[in-house]
Amino acid sequence: MGHFLTTASVLSCPHGGTVTASTQNRRVQAAGDLVVRATDTFTIAGCTFTLGVVPHPCVRAQWPVPTTRNRAAGDPSLTDESVGLCLAGDGAAQGTVVISSTQLRGEGI
Repeated sequence: MGHFLTTASVLSCPHGGTVTASTQNRRVQAAGDLVVRATDTFTIAGCTFTLGVVPHPCVRAQWPVPTTRNRAAGDPSLTDESVGLCLAGDGAAQGTVVISSTQLRGEGI
């Protein structure tokens, strides 16, 4: 079982960009913060990735592997065991989301 990701979780792309979650969930919380879901919006700012000399930053994250059994407001929730992909503006996958911290109270599977 993994710890739920919330709006307070620290997430980044593999190149140091900051991942910010924006959720429509207004009810389900863990440790006082809103639980984020695979269907929420995840934007990335500050990515320094380049292809040669051309900047090709990560701009958003997508979560193709959410939890298997837990839902928040009807959609699959995310835990530190979920897999998120960092995507460039052209949709190219550029690595997985780095999860640095989560809440430690609630767990999901």
